[in-house]
Amino acid sequence: MGEGRSGIRFDRVSVAYGGNTVLDALELTVEPGEVLALLGPSGSGKTTALRAVAGFVRPAAGRVFIGERDVTDLPPHRRGIGMVVQQYALFPHLRVADNVAFGMRAQKVPKSEIPGRVTEALELTGMAAYAQRYPRELSGGQQQRVAIARALAIRPGVLLLDEPLSALDARLRSEMLAELARLHRELPDVSILYVTHDQVEALTLADRIAVMDKARLQDVGTPQELYRRPRTEFTASFVGGANLLPVRVGSGSVSLGDAELKVATDGVAAGASATLCVRPHRVGLGDGPNALSGTVAEVQWRGATHRLYVDVDGGQVKADLRELREPPTLGETVTVHFSPEDAVLLRAGVGDG
Repeated sequence: MGEGRSGIRFDRVSVAYGGNTVLDALELTVEPGEVLALLGPSGSGKTTALRAVAGFVRPAAGRVFIGERDVTDLPPHRRGIGMVVQQYALFPHLRVADNVAFGMRAQKVPKSEIPGRVTEALELTGMAAYAQRYPRELSGGQQQRVAIARALAIRPGVLLLDEPLSALDARLRSEMLAELARLHRELPDVSILYVTHDQVEALTLADRIAVMDKARLQDVGTPQELYRRPRTEFTASFVGGANLLPVRVGSGSVSLGDAELKVATDGVAAGASATLCVRPHRVGLGDGPNALSGTVAEVQWRGATHRLYVDVDGGQVKADLRELREPPTLGETVTVHFSPEDAVLLRAGVGDG
């Protein structure tokens, strides 16, 4: 599957509705065979970017390329893309096989080829046994698999997924994530642009993540890069959640309130204000390097972990700890700590537009 290897390139693409810019000069490339997740809150521009690739919105400026082709002026059906949206959009009066065949008929695929390609797409998505069912006879997860099969049946070079799992419950979403990961391994030539506001989906599926906010691209990198070394406060908080503590930079250390903490200060001038980023699961309870004393403001049990919120001089520290047999009580004084290598210093103002 996949007619050749084709990526996607946004060349300074802007989209505006009624004078309101909803996508601002996006420059981004999805490499052939790559899964790139567009991650961001509602209104960040991520769905607009996907719709610009699909041909459903017209850029006010810039060009969209699929492979080497400038597709900016082409109608959707001539762009060679498969698309899966949140609501499945299956035809209720057509059986599964006919739903999957629909796009091929629209693309004038020879009739003799269609049955074999329907079977191939249904087998890929684990739905071959359901070919003669109607959508109403399927669960939500099964309907979404059929929608994916329909998108794959046209053998697209590019697959667009717009919040494809958000209508499913948590267990089904987890199963479908595993399915999509397997599909990607079986379709190494298909470039996938995956829009989501769910960081777990992005971290699980994507080769790279592009973080969007306020119509702009804020950050792009591998999941590990964005998680371990975020460039901006927005990335740090949106990808994985983080402690973001206001600090004053010294030489090889920073001060948080009256506490001096050892962290790498590369490239940040002494005397500057900055933000210290530490992931909650990297914070330990008890004495250790970079110890901070504070008062327990909240304790949340989360099954495998407890989350502590500890008020310290200069801020609040969140700590995710393996389930504690005897968690501290509210108001209790505790010490938390983190290793210097688990902290990242974010310069103030980076990525604010």
